[in-house]
Amino acid sequence: MNENINKSALFNGSCFALITTAFTFSIRAGILPQLGEDFGLSAAQLGFINSMWFLGFPISMIIGGIVYHSFGPKNIMRVAFVAHTLGILLTIYAGGYTTLLISTLFIGFGNGCTEAACNPMIADMYSGVKMNKMLNRFHMWFPGGIMVGALISSFMTGLNLGWEAQMWVTMIPTVIYAVLFFGKTFPKAKVEGATSLLNNFKALFSPVFIFLFVCMAFTAISEFGPQQWVNIVLASSGADAMIILALTTGVMAVARFFAGPVVEKLGQTGVLLSGACLATIGILLFSVVTGPVAYVVAIIFALGVAYFWPVMVGAVAQRVPLSGALGMSIIGGIGMFSTAIFQPIIGGWIDSSRAEKSAEGLSGDALELAAGQATLQNMAFFPILLIVLFTIFFFWQKNSKKTEAVSPA
Repeated sequence: MNENINKSALFNGSCFALITTAFTFSIRAGILPQLGEDFGLSAAQLGFINSMWFLGFPISMIIGGIVYHSFGPKNIMRVAFVAHTLGILLTIYAGGYTTLLISTLFIGFGNGCTEAACNPMIADMYSGVKMNKMLNRFHMWFPGGIMVGALISSFMTGLNLGWEAQMWVTMIPTVIYAVLFFGKTFPKAKVEGATSLLNNFKALFSPVFIFLFVCMAFTAISEFGPQQWVNIVLASSGADAMIILALTTGVMAVARFFAGPVVEKLGQTGVLLSGACLATIGILLFSVVTGPVAYVVAIIFALGVAYFWPVMVGAVAQRVPLSGALGMSIIGGIGMFSTAIFQPIIGGWIDSSRAEKSAEGLSGDALELAAGQATLQNMAFFPILLIVLFTIFFFWQKNSKKTEAVSPA
């Protein structure tokens, strides 16, 4: 059916589109202190700017999941390119807080389009084991791209290159994926059993999906909360915050590439519960350690959150199969939406901690370190709650017939 498709160009284009998504995450995390300084923004305001990245994502991802078969991946990626380009340029030429909100919303919208188009497109191009292999290789590039972006941001900041120059770097993978997709024939969708939107919507109200829906809200913020705020929270800890972000995402990329044996050994529920435990330990240790030890803690945290996203998506596909592509889009969407909601809350925690520690007489780096550590202790609530939820899920699903391992994609 798809014999004349240039699979290599389309797959590579998908990877560069995901790298764009990753760059907009890590480079924006790297320039956050500069944006706050240049525009006189509080941590809460920076939190609202961050939240736009996570808000635009689920909106376009869910819409894309609904219209994928009618609108098509080619048109969805055209929308992604326009949204990415507008978002990046509006950020570079931002005049203040409002422009930064709008530009970040555009970027988030483009990122959601990428997820909505590329996941099913890759599944349509390949079958069986090959499909799982290529989906894993595609999803490697989110943590992998964050690692590369974090290193680029750290290097450019060290050279005193402004945040505008760093944002220009995000245009490079954007242009590359547009060139790779240009003029190509996209694959036609395969006919699957769960293509009825009516059946999809009915499945969304099953007990397992509702439970996973709630869990996804906390797995996402457990992963993205510490990462997005790492430069501000850990800036005064004696460790290079962007190196920590690069190390974390690098470990995640490697762990995700070799996920198959881990999921096969522990099962989906075992992986999720183990991840919640490691993420809790990692965040709590982040809240007390300083200096080089933070790099070791980053590895523990990374191993904890590495499998959250792909295994949650795999759990929906496996345990609520009638939810179809819509179910996977919804679960990804709620992950990003919940992160959008919590971003300004985390920013508020930082502002409150600063005020509290300042009242205690702290100032300078000591104030920033104490405020950051207090905020991390608050963030530990998320994975602690997940330990409880995933323990329930583990025993609930223990005798389920659908316990065979699924390679996370």
